[in-house]
Amino acid sequence: MSAIVVSPLARIAEMAVRHGAREMISLMAKEQSFHRPAVIKAERHLLLNMNDISFAGTGDLIAPQEAHVRAIIDFATGWDRSAPLLIHCWMGVSRSPAAALIAALAVRPEEEDLTLVRRLRTSSPFATPNARLVAIGDDMLGRHGRLVAAVKEIGRGADADGNAPFTLALAG
Repeated sequence: MSAIVVSPLARIAEMAVRHGAREMISLMAKEQSFHRPAVIKAERHLLLNMNDISFAGTGDLIAPQEAHVRAIIDFATGWDRSAPLLIHCWMGVSRSPAAALIAALAVRPEEEDLTLVRRLRTSSPFATPNARLVAIGDDMLGRHGRLVAAVKEIGRGADADGNAPFTLALAG
């Protein structure tokens, strides 16, 4: 079964090696630098610069945009699924869980939104998917509000210390 590994930045190398990931999506603020784990090939690493905010127009901060979501969808559909896809942000709580939902639905559009989101909650009691990424993903993937509604149903995750990677199994 294919899976998506969601991780905080501090644990990406460990998670890449532990799970045998060869592809990675990074959702990081523009000013945050980090090193790509050696097991992830540069051509299969997608770096998206955005801040963890849910609305645009917040000074110098970069809100998630349609171009970011399009890049997640395109990268996910190019993922061969022979090894887990690693997705990370700073804490592994908001941007990366939202991207994991988008990626999962991009490769498995037949998945029922609420089933997927409940699986996310079971995998991580801490995940609070970024609402703006979820809304844009819902629209771009033609979910007709189902993904947004499902994420609202699970509510905010428990407080997290940013040290709780998890695996989201894909259906099928």
